Amino acid sequence: MRLFVTSKLQCDKDFLDNYKNKEDIRLSSQIRVAILGATGAVGTELIELLEARQFPVADLKLLASPRSAGRTLSFQGESLPVEPVSEEAFKDVDLVLASAGGSTSKAWAAKATEAGAVVVDNSSAFRLDPNVPLVVPEVNPEAAASHCGIIANPNCTTILMAMAVAPLHQVQPIKRLVVATYQSASGAGAKAMEEVKAQARAILNEQTPPTESFPYPLAFNVFPHNSPWNEQGYCEEEMKMVSETRKIFDVPDLRVSATCVRVPVLRAHSETVNLEFETPFTVEQAKEVLAEAPGVKLVEDWQGNYFPMPIDATGCDDVLVGRIRSDISHPCGLELWLSGDQIRKGAALNAVQIAELLVKDNLIRPSASVVSV
Repeated sequence: MRLFVTSKLQCDKDFLDNYKNKEDIRLSSQIRVAILGATGAVGTELIELLEARQFPVADLKLLASPRSAGRTLSFQGESLPVEPVSEEAFKDVDLVLASAGGSTSKAWAAKATEAGAVVVDNSSAFRLDPNVPLVVPEVNPEAAASHCGIIANPNCTTILMAMAVAPLHQVQPIKRLVVATYQSASGAGAKAMEEVKAQARAILNEQTPPTESFPYPLAFNVFPHNSPWNEQGYCEEEMKMVSETRKIFDVPDLRVSATCVRVPVLRAHSETVNLEFETPFTVEQAKEVLAEAPGVKLVEDWQGNYFPMPIDATGCDDVLVGRIRSDISHPCGLELWLSGDQIRKGAALNAVQIAELLVKDNLIRPSASVVSV
């Protein structure tokens, strides 16, 4: 009998209920992990975080496209080979951390769950699937318990915003949310980050800057996010923030509007967020709430004009929040500014935290570790 079921993502509810309550099954703390997309910017960060956070890894398998096969990456002092992804690669794997793009996840996630693994997917492939929980552990950890083999990691901008907004929303429900993002090159991957460096060198040397990852030079420039537009004039990245925030907060009709912009920053995104409440939410109260919020760091020095910056957020687990002020145009409005590492909390760290949540709450079933008493 399987715990993690078919590519149709339909749960065997009877078995799940039986499994959760069954006392003759106990779980080993050692988890066999595979990273799909191991050589990418998020994949390499996943490896570092598994080691740094001492995740209970019994065995680590590194998977990537055939062109990356044969490389080696370091984990806990060992050089591990990168293997090409295949159906056989998921044999004897308990947990898959996937960060290889939507099409890759759609092609392989079902194969992994059919082999008995849980997949924590960092792509957009399953985020809005009603059968797949969309989880930020500090915000809606309870959603993970309903998984049918796949858990989705939200979009980076959504995660960072949710970390700052959810603690306030829990105190007083938000009526309307307007956000503008200032997104770094890291959101487009390691290649894009190197491209921005090359663009800067080319422009400074009065040469034509290369444009492969982006449609226009990002160095010394800004432009709206280059994802497809809908008929309302919103791009795909902006609609992700709308739909994902509604799902995470479990408020299907929450009024959300987003404007997403690329800026010439290598790593870490920033966002300005305007919130409307039913009644006034004071700045003092907001600061008290956010100062106690897990995964959030309050950064404010009004005299020194020092607030969250990408340069400080880079490599930082916390989302930096500051410049909290009342909206002078609305009596129930509140504004804040944040910066967060897109590769870390916006992607890899959130995935590892989901994995830690699964282990903590016995939501992974390692096939070789199940013991009947």
